[in-house]
Amino acid sequence: MASLFSFRQTYRYLQRQAHEQPVIFYSVIIGLIGPLMVITVPPIRKSLGYKNSEPIPTSYPVPNRPRRPVQGYEDE
Repeated sequence: MASLFSFRQTYRYLQRQAHEQPVIFYSVIIGLIGPLMVITVPPIRKSLGYKNSEPIPTSYPVPNRPRRPVQGYEDE
């Protein structure tokens, strides 16, 4: 019976906070949902057939030929 009483008190407290300070209440709720999404979203995406994209290149591809010297700009 004690656990039921404490659950009711907690529920009433949360209801009161949601009514009197909704910004803080919902900020806490969203903050608690974040870590749960880290665990649940990747398996759901995988089951729906989502595939990760290729990684972005980190360097520019250099051509396989000798470089031509630049001419016509009079940099000498």
